[in-house]
Amino acid sequence: MRDLLRESRRPHRVREHRYAPWFAVGAVCIGAFMGQLDASIVTLAFPALEREFGASLAAVQWVYLGYLLVLVALLAGAGRLADVAGRKLVYLYGFVVFTAASAACGLAPSLAVLVACRLVQAAGAAMLQANSVALVVSSVPRARMRTGLSMQAAAQALGLALGPALGGVLVATAGWRWVFWINVPVGCAAVIAGRYLLPRTRQRGRGGRFDWPGLVLLAASTSALLLAASVISGLDLPSWSVPVLLAVAAGTAIGFWRWEARVPSALIDTALLRSRVVTAGLAGALGGYLVLFGPLVLIPQVLVAGGTGELVAGLVLTALPGGFAASALMGDHLLPRTWGDRRRCVAGAVLAAAGCALLAADPVAEGWAGACLAVTGAGLGLFVPANNTVVMAAVPERVSATAGGMVNMARGIGTALGIAVVTLALHLAGAHEAGARAAPAVLAAVALLAALTASGRVVRPGGRPLPWSVMTNVRRGEPRER
Repeated sequence: MRDLLRESRRPHRVREHRYAPWFAVGAVCIGAFMGQLDASIVTLAFPALEREFGASLAAVQWVYLGYLLVLVALLAGAGRLADVAGRKLVYLYGFVVFTAASAACGLAPSLAVLVACRLVQAAGAAMLQANSVALVVSSVPRARMRTGLSMQAAAQALGLALGPALGGVLVATAGWRWVFWINVPVGCAAVIAGRYLLPRTRQRGRGGRFDWPGLVLLAASTSALLLAASVISGLDLPSWSVPVLLAVAAGTAIGFWRWEARVPSALIDTALLRSRVVTAGLAGALGGYLVLFGPLVLIPQVLVAGGTGELVAGLVLTALPGGFAASALMGDHLLPRTWGDRRRCVAGAVLAAAGCALLAADPVAEGWAGACLAVTGAGLGLFVPANNTVVMAAVPERVSATAGGMVNMARGIGTALGIAVVTLALHLAGAHEAGARAAPAVLAAVALLAALTASGRVVRPGGRPLPWSVMTNVRRGEPRER
């Protein structure tokens, strides 16, 4: 029984292999791929779920909304737990929970049971996502950190790109249940790969009692914020609920901050958020995913309303994650090696803003839209890995999973806000064409804001690193397992 609570050592042949760091990155990429595949594939099953259970779209949306709420609420807590108990251990158990819940989702006899299984699935996903960035950072040499994070980002983009097409094929042929069952074989393979390829945790955070009040306050704040964004996006709740939810989100966020500042073994080390590097990086993660997921709502609405078939709209949309994946993998080869992460962040955000601005010029032309989405994706493929590198290089390794959980929490909030911003722009603009132009213009503004934030956050005007970067204490050679 005790062995189930210990991290297993990698085989000697794997541990001493020259490519051992990249074996570990490859194992993490399986989870990155599956997480984004699941995120983009489920929405394709909505019409089938409406028919199967005789439910409205507002009810079926909870299959996705409930998952997102639990995921964002638990990410920071899962990261804190992993820093203490072991990142490899929590990551592998997250895969077990996610895979078992995916099988249960495919067997669900009712919509209520399906939503409940999705909540459990989200808990497993939080254990995965909170550790993925930290495992990459702790597996590769410091000088290759950005390359490892770029590979992880490319795997996410690939899952995001394949989701719509694969989901459509599965729903049309095998049925909606296979949208969830497809996770089972991938999850089993990932658990085996992770056990033998991932390194054990070398530096752990301080123990102590788990911060349950902090987790409750954080869950309440993020859930209220995402619910407010969903109401703006069209969730069937009274309009007065928006200011109430925003007030709850603000009040619990203030309470969370005050509680974390004075409680021992806090869920989040508030010193992380006092660092200008970390706070700007989290803002960048939110903005980057807002720009990434906004077009996923915009393009199907605009093209299908203009008479384009859903299959063609899906193919056009694939240009966005396709450009993301290509840029994330090839960025180090295309850009000058002398460019630091700050310059890469700025260049990527500006390129993404240019793609969104060009899309606003003519969003209903299929070829033009595809080209603009490819440019936007390429910019985000440069921005996201470099931004993640800046954040993870600025925190001590002992809290890397906590920081990784915060990055993914910012991404989740950005995802929800991307959906809300685009939907609100389409609604307020009134006419179809005006709304189609307004939404990408808003996304371009967000990308430019990310560029401005990135342009001055890595070093002080005098060129000296921020104090927090001195605390990284990471070896420049390949980290060795204990």
